[in-house]
Amino acid sequence: MGTASAIEARGLERVFGPFVAVDDVSFSVPRGQVVALLGPNGAGKSTLMRMLMGYLPPTRGQISINGFRLEHDRLQAAETVGYLPENGPLYPDMSPRESLRFLSRARGIDGSFAERLEAVTDVCSLEALLDRPIGTLSKGQRQRVGLAQALLHDPSLLILDEPTARSEEHTSELQSRLHLVCRLL
Repeated sequence: MGTASAIEARGLERVFGPFVAVDDVSFSVPRGQVVALLGPNGAGKSTLMRMLMGYLPPTRGQISINGFRLEHDRLQAAETVGYLPENGPLYPDMSPRESLRFLSRARGIDGSFAERLEAVTDVCSLEALLDRPIGTLSKGQRQRVGLAQALLHDPSLLILDEPTARSEEHTSELQSRLHLVCRLL
């Protein structure tokens, strides 16, 4: 597996008992490329993304993220990836600012928190929301907070699972922001 690709997957399979969720999937995504996984519900898209993130080991196959083999260098690979799961972890009693500060400390980026907060606030249009409890935000606003979390550590690769599924009232706005994010990466 080469290092020029952001993602390389070879012969991926994931089995849950008798159920095969992912069956012999191979692909390569060059750096700077925008790619979408399309398929019906139950096709294995979310399972594949969890494997790419290292949250779920493949039953068979190999994954390389930004040149790091997941089976050997999962933590190094994770440092280069921002991930927005379909139902991302948001704490309803925290404000976006508190949530992002918490995540910055967990990722060890305290020294540049103010700079990173300004960057993600701008990209995700969170200025008016920074100090409101997340539980009071609309679905689209919460989705933007989740995107800010995924971008906080300035990743070179962004993986989004159903990024517009919960934000029907803001779908076109969020899609515009995602296009901006993709250009910035």
